Amino acid sequence: MHRHRAHTPFLPGTASPARRRDVSAADFEELAALVGDAAVTDVLVVGGTGTWVDRGSGLERAGPELPESRVRELATELVARGGRHVDETTPCVDVRHGDGIRVHVVLAPVSVGGTAVSIRLPRPAPPTLSSLERSGTFARVPRSVVERAVERRRNVLVTGATGSGKTTMLAAMLGAVPHDERIVTVEDVAELRIEHPHVVRLEARQANAEGAGALGLDRLVREALRMRPDRIVVGECRGAEVRELLSALNTGHDGGAGTVHANGLGDVVARLEALGALAGLGPEALARQAVSAFDLVLHVERRGGGRRLGAVGSLRVGADGRLDVRPVDRLR
Repeated sequence: MHRHRAHTPFLPGTASPARRRDVSAADFEELAALVGDAAVTDVLVVGGTGTWVDRGSGLERAGPELPESRVRELATELVARGGRHVDETTPCVDVRHGDGIRVHVVLAPVSVGGTAVSIRLPRPAPPTLSSLERSGTFARVPRSVVERAVERRRNVLVTGATGSGKTTMLAAMLGAVPHDERIVTVEDVAELRIEHPHVVRLEARQANAEGAGALGLDRLVREALRMRPDRIVVGECRGAEVRELLSALNTGHDGGAGTVHANGLGDVVARLEALGALAGLGPEALARQAVSAFDLVLHVERRGGGRRLGAVGSLRVGADGRLDVRPVDRLR
């Protein structure tokens, strides 16, 4: 049986002690040095194959290379520490550790090459618009566009590809909300880290081994509406919860926000229509609700190893009655 290590030594090539995350070595064991590196945003492990990290400029190979038996054991332990269980009957699990560390596990043989562990890591400090400006996020679109959207209580849809910084942009934007307002967030796995004194975070719950106890995002959005929110936020819409978010933002809840996966500003329409179909909304109904719900689309992208706000758009109903998105140069 593998024993937890009480201490993980500093490894050459990792961050200096001054640039470390405050994580427990016992929780992540062989991966603790990588998880603790403040520059690392993702740690990806495949049993018997290797370990990779992303420090902001793409994936690079890193140590250690763990055998399949050890990765499976570590995956099981990480899921258990996140309050869930993974086994042959439930081989795919997503859990949260601490303040926003997300651990996703797929056991072999569903992950054909070996058990896959994907760890998404937040920056050590909650993001702010100032910190994003220093990192070059607003090199193309000025920071004032986002600040004015918050000040004017615009309903904002943040879009982007996987790893483009949607959650980071949303959290930084919400950090600029006045401190006398109440923010209620709804997420599948709670990742948003917002520098604000009054945030209520709701996290979805999957069914237990008996198939009971599930709480989906759609239900939590409805619950959030009963909690007197000044701003209601859905971390990422992946399904039918888009209907509840659109409904909420169409009933007087200004200043809300959500995120949607889209590879480009031009892809936002197709993505929203696909989500609307899952919620039983036809293209025309989706178009009318989306245009009424969202004042602004902020599209973030990853280019040349950096993340930036790449485009700003607005939603319109086209001549055919379907949704259309148009780029805009500035907030009006």
